[in-house]
Amino acid sequence: MAGGDREIRVGCAGWSIPKVHADRFPEDGSHLSRYARGLPAVEINSCFYRPHRPATYARWAAETPDGFAFSLKVPREITHERRLADAEEPLRRFLDETSALGEKRGPLLVQLPPSLRFDAEVAGSFLELLRRLHRGPVAWEPRHRTWFAPEAEALLVAHEVARVAADPAVVPEASRPGGGGGFTYHRLHGSPEMYHSAYTPEFLDALAVRLLAEAPQGPVWCIFDNTADFAATADAFMLLDRLDAAAEGGRAQRRG
Repeated sequence: MAGGDREIRVGCAGWSIPKVHADRFPEDGSHLSRYARGLPAVEINSCFYRPHRPATYARWAAETPDGFAFSLKVPREITHERRLADAEEPLRRFLDETSALGEKRGPLLVQLPPSLRFDAEVAGSFLELLRRLHRGPVAWEPRHRTWFAPEAEALLVAHEVARVAADPAVVPEASRPGGGGGFTYHRLHGSPEMYHSAYTPEFLDALAVRLLAEAPQGPVWCIFDNTADFAATADAFMLLDRLDAAAEGGRAQRRG
């Protein structure tokens, strides 16, 4: 975490450690253990593709230090195959499996397929199910422009679900956080080339200012998903450096 007394979690989608950035992590331990001592959060994407045993999640929790947190991408069976309909069985299974993370289980990430339009009946039924089974933080990443209408926003607010601030954004509103839930979740996929491009120093400067402005309203997550050419790790550390510098500057001002 960075940003002084404010909870700002910066991490990557996955815990790979590129050789070019290996010196930013401890040398001993598993990849996850090393990653978790360098960055305060990670987004697990593998659970989107396949289930993991509760024992696996428990081991991951044990390998990470106190204060570390995982976000978890909800399985594609729910979002892409069932398209939010008839999802109770796989959702219960996913929640049971991931509960083995204990207090280190952070937000659930629901990333919708680009073709999935907003349907108030389907979305409302799923969100009611979700909130009946799980009261923890949920980040919602819609990728069809129909999700950025007032009716969709009101539904997310009513169920205390945060809408992701994404880059690149499918519409201008997608770049800004929305919904409810009392926290903010940014997903940065790389721009101009998704999953490949690194972010410029100017972008990261502005992002740090933005996260610090959002933090008084609740916890902030910022996940870099531009992992294809290992840009995510460098961007995460550069953002943390900016946040730490701002926090130190704030402490110096208070001391003065």
